[in-house]
Amino acid sequence: MIFVVVAAAIAVTMALALARAILGPSHYDRILAVNMFGTKTVLLLAVMAFMMGRPDFLDLALAYALINFIGILAVLEFFRDKAPKVERPKDV
Repeated sequence: MIFVVVAAAIAVTMALALARAILGPSHYDRILAVNMFGTKTVLLLAVMAFMMGRPDFLDLALAYALINFIGILAVLEFFRDKAPKVERPKDV
C-alpha cells in the first residue's frame, strides 16, 4: 500500500516538472525541470521494481540515471556555447 502512495506522489511531481519544462521562462528553468523529471523517473522505476518484487529493475534505473546525467551535461554544454560572450573590463 505504501508503495502505491509513493508512486502516486512521484507521478504528481513528475507532472509538475513536466509543466515547468513546458512553461519555464528560460532555457535553464526548462533544463532543470527535465533533469528533475529524469531523476523522478529513476525513483519511479525503483519503486515499481520493489512493488513488483523485481529488484533487478534497479539496474535499469541506474542506467537511466547515468544517461540522464550525461544528457543534461551535453545540453548545458550546447547552451553554454550558444550564449553571447561578454567581455569583462580589464583592471588597471
